[in-house]
Amino acid sequence: MKYQLFIKQHREEWKQLEESIYLLNKNIQQLSPGQVEEFQRLYQKAAQHLAYAQTYLSGQEVTRYLNDLVAKAHNTLYQDQVSSWQQLKAFFGTKFIQLLTEQWKFVLSAVLLFLLGAVGAFLSVYQDPMHFYSVLPDSMAKAIDPANLGEGGKQVDSPMMSASIMTNNIQVALLAFAGGVTFGFVSIYLLLYNGVIIGAVAAFFFHYGKFYEFCAYIVPHGIIELTAIFIAGGAGLMMGYRLFVPGPFSRGYQLKIQAYRSVQVLLGTLPLFVIAGLIEGFITPSSLSLETKYAFAFLTLFGLILYISVGTMMIRKRSLNHSSVHH
Repeated sequence: MKYQLFIKQHREEWKQLEESIYLLNKNIQQLSPGQVEEFQRLYQKAAQHLAYAQTYLSGQEVTRYLNDLVAKAHNTLYQDQVSSWQQLKAFFGTKFIQLLTEQWKFVLSAVLLFLLGAVGAFLSVYQDPMHFYSVLPDSMAKAIDPANLGEGGKQVDSPMMSASIMTNNIQVALLAFAGGVTFGFVSIYLLLYNGVIIGAVAAFFFHYGKFYEFCAYIVPHGIIELTAIFIAGGAGLMMGYRLFVPGPFSRGYQLKIQAYRSVQVLLGTLPLFVIAGLIEGFITPSSLSLETKYAFAFLTLFGLILYISVGTMMIRKRSLNHSSVHH
């Protein structure tokens, strides 16, 4: 096939360019003029290959790989010294968003798996509230008391419930990355089970007429927290899929690439958990009205959408600039 032949013909040159990028980034002062000239040659060839792939192999994995390779080579060639702040800004400004856009189908799959567990558990507990105690761990189930929520209560959900859900969500996110090496099965289980817990708790409060209050205490931090979990789960599902269907690459190569990619995604989600933790620590237990908490939740949702939208526009602008330079 044209796709596989293209990769076979040029894979060695791409590997050489990767090695040159590594050497240049490690210590540019020790490279000879000949090595720098060879790097420029490989960079130009890769740019040509990218232009070909964008035209004839649009949407293929090799196109995304070449786009990333050429971007790295361009930054290495024209940005000798980049401060840590600039690197951080570049990562969260475009790189992290690019990783998300590449795996959006898997993030959506993570959302659907979570919803499947949540809806199933909600219906089960709604039909028989006693199912709540068989679904949740004993420590969490015993700590949840609808009477402590809302007016007349403690103005905050049980500290044990809050800590348990927060700890559970972070564990799910971290394990979802590692779950990818099991061909995604652990990631699938974690997403389903986490959905089951949230769905069961929601149905329990709904049964006692506290659903509105429950959501007001959950959504301000939950929107960001669950977004991070879905991103993590998507990364795990994507790794599992690549191991199942490695394409023209070996499974060992896919594991290496996807593991590196998952670490980058993990770094990108850490600030989301920090923000969610701050919200849960200061907004959730506050004496603000329920309506104010809902309004704050919508602000967090708007902020996420704005962040992704701006990042996506920056990536498209950079891609257009790239295309104009190399055509």
